[in-house]
Amino acid sequence: MLRNILIVGTGGFIGSAMRYLVQVFVEKGLATTFPWGTFVANVAGSFIIGVVFAFAEKGNLMSSEWRMFLAVGVCGGFTTFSSFAYNNFTMLKEHSFGQLIWNLGGSLFFGILAVYLGIILIRAIF
Repeated sequence: MLRNILIVGTGGFIGSAMRYLVQVFVEKGLATTFPWGTFVANVAGSFIIGVVFAFAEKGNLMSSEWRMFLAVGVCGGFTTFSSFAYNNFTMLKEHSFGQLIWNLGGSLFFGILAVYLGIILIRAIF
């Protein structure tokens, strides 16, 4: 159990640091209140988790430890529902309804699409 906690925790640390860097890089110089950093991290994380689970489907390409590290740890730290919820609450409070609808619908649509594309990519390669 302790080993699994360390595996997931290490992945979470890496994912959280990656998310911070993506947010800084994506939002640097943007003069908008739209949370592009969170949006990009969530869509990219959805693609990555699609790739991880497609590899896991292949049986012998990924151990359960790697799956935990990547899916629960890295993707769990990289993507974030709490920031997504806060960003949406802020847009609602500020009556930015167009941005709110785009963030809700776009995150859902592109997140699911990214998972699908990650799975399709791995299935095409292997």
